[in-house]
Amino acid sequence: MDKTYQPHAIETSWYQTWESKNYFAPQGSGEPYTIMIPPPNVTGSLHMGHGFNNAIMDALIRWRRMQGRNTLWQPGTDHAGIATQMVVERQLAAQGVSRHDLGREKFLEKVWQWKEESGGTITRQIRRLGSSVDWSRERFTMDAGLSEAVKEAFVRLFEDGLIYRGKRLVNWDTKFHTAISDLEVENHDEKGNLWHLRYPLADGARTAEGLGYLVVATTRPETMLGDAAVAVHPEDERYKGLIGRHVMLPLVNRLIPIVADEYVDREFGTGCVKITPAHDFNDYEVGKRHNLPLINIFDKNAAVLETAQVFNLDGSVNDRVDPTLPDSYAHMDRFEARKAIVADFDGMGLLEKVDDHALKVPRGDRSGTVIEPWLTDQWYVATKPLAEKAIAVVENGEIQFVPKQYENMYFSWMRDIQDWCISRQLWWGHRIPAWYDEAGNVYVGRDEAEVRTKYNLTNDIDLRQDEDVLDTWFSSGLWTFSTLGWPEQTDFLKTFHPTDVLVTGFDIIFFWVARMIMLSTHLTGQIPFKTVYVHGLVRDGQGQKMSKSKGNVLDPLDIVDGVDLDTLLAKRTSGMMQPKLAEKIAKQTRAEFPEGIASYGTDALRFTFCSLASTGRDIKFDMGRVEGYRNFCNKLWNATNFVLENTDGKDCGVNDEPVELSSVDRWIISALQRTEADVTRHLEAFRFDLAAQALYEFIWDEYCAWYLELVKPVLWDEQASVERQRGTRRTLIRVLEVALRLAHPFMPFITEEIWQRIKAQAGKQGETIMLQPWPVANEARIDAAAEDDIAWVKAFMLGVRQIRGEMNISMAKRIDVVLNNASAEDRRRLAENEPLLKKLAKLESVRILEAGEEAPLAATALVGEMEVLVPMAGLIDKDAELARLDKEIQRLGGEVQRVGGKLSNASFVDKAPAEVIAKERAKLAEAELALGKLNEQRERIASL
Repeated sequence: MDKTYQPHAIETSWYQTWESKNYFAPQGSGEPYTIMIPPPNVTGSLHMGHGFNNAIMDALIRWRRMQGRNTLWQPGTDHAGIATQMVVERQLAAQGVSRHDLGREKFLEKVWQWKEESGGTITRQIRRLGSSVDWSRERFTMDAGLSEAVKEAFVRLFEDGLIYRGKRLVNWDTKFHTAISDLEVENHDEKGNLWHLRYPLADGARTAEGLGYLVVATTRPETMLGDAAVAVHPEDERYKGLIGRHVMLPLVNRLIPIVADEYVDREFGTGCVKITPAHDFNDYEVGKRHNLPLINIFDKNAAVLETAQVFNLDGSVNDRVDPTLPDSYAHMDRFEARKAIVADFDGMGLLEKVDDHALKVPRGDRSGTVIEPWLTDQWYVATKPLAEKAIAVVENGEIQFVPKQYENMYFSWMRDIQDWCISRQLWWGHRIPAWYDEAGNVYVGRDEAEVRTKYNLTNDIDLRQDEDVLDTWFSSGLWTFSTLGWPEQTDFLKTFHPTDVLVTGFDIIFFWVARMIMLSTHLTGQIPFKTVYVHGLVRDGQGQKMSKSKGNVLDPLDIVDGVDLDTLLAKRTSGMMQPKLAEKIAKQTRAEFPEGIASYGTDALRFTFCSLASTGRDIKFDMGRVEGYRNFCNKLWNATNFVLENTDGKDCGVNDEPVELSSVDRWIISALQRTEADVTRHLEAFRFDLAAQALYEFIWDEYCAWYLELVKPVLWDEQASVERQRGTRRTLIRVLEVALRLAHPFMPFITEEIWQRIKAQAGKQGETIMLQPWPVANEARIDAAAEDDIAWVKAFMLGVRQIRGEMNISMAKRIDVVLNNASAEDRRRLAENEPLLKKLAKLESVRILEAGEEAPLAATALVGEMEVLVPMAGLIDKDAELARLDKEIQRLGGEVQRVGGKLSNASFVDKAPAEVIAKERAKLAEAELALGKLNEQRERIASL
């Protein structure tokens, strides 16, 4: 092999080979094992969450494939209704064209064209991560087959009485003119105002203080036009006598009641709350409890439709819904109406005061506009009956969450579930399979022909299809079974459903996971998956969420392939409207990556993700870990070169003829069995971090650092027996081959490349490591005696190394060792391993003190109860060593004094950032520790 590991030289070619030879397709003969990839948006590109998620799923699927399971990892993408439509509309706007100019059919042609040209970016990136998905079964939520499944699901749910059309409040995006889900709403902390408005009491009523009005506090004075009541707390003594009376709503001059409701916070404002059921979600619930009217002040306005001055296009006030609304506000933008209404209240002497107020403002995650709760006709799924089944399958253990505490989050949401708004006022998506006649009657069917047959409608009755499309969560909620051919009972559906594991983030447990469970249990009678593995978010090294505004976003492919500083700066600051923020982020980036990001390769990144995957916790991503695991890849590569140098063309005893194994060989074989069991056990428990740790420790610490060193005397000793050398070579190559198979799910590229180079020497056949059997521990090969013996050898050598380090004795200098208090077992181990110890520890001699013999003045290390003594006399130049130590002690003493003085300076401590103070304290502790060790060493040498 090449002397150095170059990941780019192997990764792309191996992936092309795997895919071209169809290795990712189901082909095992064992029990089926299925994972459905959470479909990324077709508009998207790879981010760290995708990288982490894919590393976990691929580790599972490769592991199960090697176990002989009939594995299917189903890939695909989501059409991402609003996101995709936004991209294409933005492109058209740059040409001075709107979708309305094109019309629905032509616009959708443009979307499909964009999807074909640019929509495959993320799937190409997923390939770069080494994900072994079955690309021959790639699905898209707008594929013909999936579209049929969506229509079928809608019709069945409608016929079962679980889909209905109703007028309710929704999150309305005033830029994209559509209802959006709660998941697409972001609450921003912003500075605003709290307006205190006077509402006159009717019929001569007075407050307890004798006032003829109530004062309500509101952050949205424009919605007062739609007020249906004023609410007070039923236990509020100030207003008990007014419950059931009325106020005269200013400007509108409409009587509205004073109602009692525990929703009211007596401590907020005056304890009086204006209730606008058609424009606030909490008020809507209060309105239902008190049977209040729904007065919609923002609505479609036929009179001004041609001028596009209607709420569903730009957020203006209507003039038709309530005839009592003043004409002066008609067609006004909501925020302009706010200014006008406040001015009118002030002019009438009804503006009590205006306070500054911090509030959470709901904004569309893509549009950035303030979301408006809006009363409109939409399609809904009645979720409570579906939720009952979905709760039961988790309660009875058919579906299990890992970690288990996420079940509580799931139950909390499901037991308080609201009906699901599934209609969106978009053009891109699954059009709702409902038709209307001229009288407004609605008919649901799979197509118009079925509707006419089903409802006995003659051809002379004009029908128009509903203009709306379905929420993308509806189609993705069918993902586990629609991708397998449902509603047809295909062989794939029968074989691979229910699926086995869903790997997902906690943030979409309700929006996606719960809906998949509800839809699957109702429509197929099966659970969609058996296990939900919930992972945390990938954060930066300081635990902050990665975001463009923070300038801490990492692109996983930049870590894989590397990126220069200029390109990285451009990525992080492009499109920023605030020059100061861009400058700040550029400064942070230069400090963190002065030369850009080095190329680490896919395997190092994947192993990093797995090593950080502790169940349920957010992940602090550390570039230092990636560098460390790149070094791990190098270590494995270099170890392989050593193995090949010592096995290539030599007798390795791989034909299973009897061989002689040393205690070192038996030890590494035993350690391998334990590692095989540990890695498998941790994977079964979804503890990828512990599996990665067990693998790392075995390959780096046991195999590379110890075993390869301990076998060199046998391999290089011409006097060693042929049988012993053959046994060591066989152990050397076979243990490496098994370790590669254990590592393959985590690091697929390097393990494939190395396995191809060593398989012949290891006596293995096959085209690819990914279809080799998963290692299974053999308890009969666990050798506790060999493990104890080698533990003694390692402790002996470490003790000698420690003495050399402490006494500054060169590794090139051969030394004498004396053993004191040696037991019979110590004597046996020394007799069996003395040549090995003398060679590797560079010992001139080793002897055991006999009873009554006085121990020489020596540096000491302990191996159990046995003392390992290195006599100092004549070993070092005492005066020269003391002079060296004195100089170093003086230097460290000065450092302790300097740093200690800085930390005792109150001015420094008060002004310096916390991280700077922490760094200085760590520096002081390190210097004090080193100084103490040097003083101890000086005392020992001075006593010689």
